[in-house]
Amino acid sequence: MPKFLIALSALLVVLGCKSVPMESADYILHNAKIYTVNEGFDIKEAMAVRNGKIVEVGTSKAILKRYKAAQTYDALGKTVLPGLIDAHAHFYGFGSMLQNADLSGLESWQASLEVLKEFSVTHPQGWLVGRGWDQNRWPNKEFPTKKELDLLFPERPVYLTRVDGHAAIVNQKALELAGYTTETKISGGELLQDRLGLTGVLIDNAKDQMALLLPPESESSVKQILKQAQQYSFKEGLTTVVDAGLDYPTVEIIEAMQKTDDLKINLHVMLSDSEANFQWLKSRGVIKTDRLFVNGMKFYADGALGSRGACLLHPYSDQPTNRGFLLSDISHFKKMAALLNKEGFQMNTHAIGDSANRVILEVYANELKGKNDRRWRIEHAQVVSPFDFGTFGKYSIVPSVQPTHATSDMPWAESRLGAERLAHAYANKELLDQNGWLVLGTDFPVEAISPMKTFYAAVVRKDALGWPSSGFQMQNALSREQALRGMTIWAAKGSFQENEKGSLEAGKWADFIVLDQNLMEVEPRAILDTKVLKTYVKGELVMDYETLKSSLKASK
Repeated sequence: MPKFLIALSALLVVLGCKSVPMESADYILHNAKIYTVNEGFDIKEAMAVRNGKIVEVGTSKAILKRYKAAQTYDALGKTVLPGLIDAHAHFYGFGSMLQNADLSGLESWQASLEVLKEFSVTHPQGWLVGRGWDQNRWPNKEFPTKKELDLLFPERPVYLTRVDGHAAIVNQKALELAGYTTETKISGGELLQDRLGLTGVLIDNAKDQMALLLPPESESSVKQILKQAQQYSFKEGLTTVVDAGLDYPTVEIIEAMQKTDDLKINLHVMLSDSEANFQWLKSRGVIKTDRLFVNGMKFYADGALGSRGACLLHPYSDQPTNRGFLLSDISHFKKMAALLNKEGFQMNTHAIGDSANRVILEVYANELKGKNDRRWRIEHAQVVSPFDFGTFGKYSIVPSVQPTHATSDMPWAESRLGAERLAHAYANKELLDQNGWLVLGTDFPVEAISPMKTFYAAVVRKDALGWPSSGFQMQNALSREQALRGMTIWAAKGSFQENEKGSLEAGKWADFIVLDQNLMEVEPRAILDTKVLKTYVKGELVMDYETLKSSLKASK
């Protein structure tokens, strides 16, 4: 071998022995089973985080060799997922509910009254406000009346919202303050009556109009409500929540709290349907920061199935004189669709009944014209005529569904709809097939905040007790991968944020969670037992289960 080649070889050996400088990272997670939820649904072992974003995802060996960090976490083989996104919830409403009487899950009206009596002792002044009652859980499955409320609280107004948020029971004092009588008529709402007069049950707009009498929250109370909602969200592994309907003053408080780091959770806010909110959005334009996204409005086409306010093409099977009703005239939806389309904003509309879904699909189609990337959404899409499913795909309309609605409603849904209509209700898979993706949420506090219940209901389609044994309309079950995508990358896409979150890939925010078991592999019955051990937002640990457990023990 020529001497120069020998010398060159020796030089290369020497150079090869020199160590390559390690790159700096703020945080390294390794020895994990990381579901990246990227396009290929790849599973990795480690990732490095810098400045709140993922720098690289790969094998533990490669990441530990290339990066050094002040914080290194050995996951001991545990499962890591992208931070979960609730694509339809009422974040602020949930926090507000924590301040009021909790009537959820109770098995009788009498039990609700007992809770309310206890609550009135600790809250002796002003309106008595509560939420969560559900007559479908009670033995007679009938709406309550104000009789007992009038006896218990003759001089104090009472306002108790049904679990779905589309009905309320109030007492006589509240009716008097609102000026409601048997002659009162409210468009898009109903005041139920019996032979004695008003029963106290208010449906949709009748309920909402009375709610205007409730005293507004102070700014300090609003901040406390938001912080409490954040705490519960982080505990459940939620790093982003879509709040489906807020007024702009609350958004301004959220924006200010996020700037001072008092609110770390990511929020996509849909503004509620009002002229003031539209004008504010028009003047501000799309708001997109590292934590806040506001780009459209939320509308209500109809009410809920449980309170028979959902607007159906044909009468309710258990109430042949009632088809429900639209909450606004069709002309209103057409007008707002045109305005939002002109300004380039997103339109999101609550539609439960097959008639409401058809109306909104037609309104959207008239503006969207054909395939598009506007991502206008129908929230719930709960009962859809078989003739209307194709409209979702034809006009790229996004179905935003809540799988737990199916498992909550299934004991009584057939009595409302009949078998033929029920076959096309809660059709998650059929809706997914229209565009190849959909977004999943809980609608908390209408349903439990737990995303594990969302996953379970989407995949297993049973209640927590394992009923029905064969699952509910399993042709519309989602695969585990589809369910996880609906709670991460597809949910991000529904908010125009798929390029910055929803999967664990280089360049995206380091929003992720660590679980105590593998959600993608455990037996179906074990899904609901899954615990979130750690929640990270932008690389920052915002919830640690062991620390939280210790603090709860100490507080006791």
